[in-house]
Amino acid sequence: MSVWSELTGQDAAIALFRAAAESAEAGAAGSSAQQMTHSWLVTGPPGSGRSNLAYAFATALISGTADGDARTQAQVDARSHPDLHVLATEGVIIKRDDVRDIVRRSHYAPSIGRHRVIIVEDADRMTEQTSNFLLKELEEPPERTVWILCAPSEADLIPTIRSRVRSVRLQVPSIADVAALLERRDGVDPVLAERAARESQSHIGMAHRLATNEEARRRRSETLELALAVRSASGAVTTAARFIEIAGEDAKAIGELRDAEERASALHSLGVAPGQAVPNALRPQLKALEDDQKRRATRSLRDGIDRILVDLASLYRDILLIQLHADVPLVNRELEAGMQRAAASAAPARTLATLDAIQQARTRIDGNVSPALALEAMLVSAIRRPSTERGAA
Repeated sequence: MSVWSELTGQDAAIALFRAAAESAEAGAAGSSAQQMTHSWLVTGPPGSGRSNLAYAFATALISGTADGDARTQAQVDARSHPDLHVLATEGVIIKRDDVRDIVRRSHYAPSIGRHRVIIVEDADRMTEQTSNFLLKELEEPPERTVWILCAPSEADLIPTIRSRVRSVRLQVPSIADVAALLERRDGVDPVLAERAARESQSHIGMAHRLATNEEARRRRSETLELALAVRSASGAVTTAARFIEIAGEDAKAIGELRDAEERASALHSLGVAPGQAVPNALRPQLKALEDDQKRRATRSLRDGIDRILVDLASLYRDILLIQLHADVPLVNRELEAGMQRAAASAAPARTLATLDAIQQARTRIDGNVSPALALEAMLVSAIRRPSTERGAA
């Protein structure tokens, strides 16, 4: 099976990377490799499959065949191949110290593969100092080392980085493509697959979660129903607090099992038996792990809040479409009755103002404004009172 077969909706990008892998293979045999370069930037909206495409390309390059091979793919999927290095952060930013070791490793010759591949996930989280430190490596990488950076857009990286990489832009997969992937890969019922793909707005990772996790679906529905029920400023404050609780529950559900597995693995590698007290000499290693997990929890909470805001944007987008009588499919059609009531309670200009407030809340939270305050300010703009209540007032 080809390494590209699990990807969806990115035919143009797959063709380009496959041609580059073929060109690299031909170059290794002594021919000119015109399609290949040693520094790449994969951009696209969240959920478009940036990192999945990067790992597929890495598999093809390391194996030396355009379609990869099963053994290399298994090692890349497990992130255990000696010629693959991944720079990812569980925190909010990537610091210079995070890249120092991986830059040193980039100068080693491949051990068993054709290339040594370094993937930087969320390259947009690099600080300016980190970007400048990485710049020289992208200018003059070792002959058989390939850098693959992933970011939402080119504008998220400094101009000097952008000028030294080959950029590949991904498109948003269609709902049908994402639903078909869920059916084929995860065995999801077609009706549930379509709903998950639609409600995730073609975000592949979120679609998988909605399709396979009933609690995630319940939390999303509660979020939207709460937003539709905001009737006053006090209701906005209460709803904002509940949104933060929901985001926390979501982050906890994602991280709790992973934290326990990491701790058990760390104790095993340190030679501490289950139930045995941790020797004082080993406590600093566990403290470092716990600190990393706390940073990851902070990022997971912020990501959860941002996901709520994205879902709210889809809700008010649907309300605006209803108000304008636009013949466009709704994202949240299961809530159409509530959206119809909200559409009748305010003018389209008010809905546009709410959409602007949602974007402003995302910007404020990204700038370290208190999430509670940002959500409260946004939800005040989302107050909708039925005409009967307005008349009584």
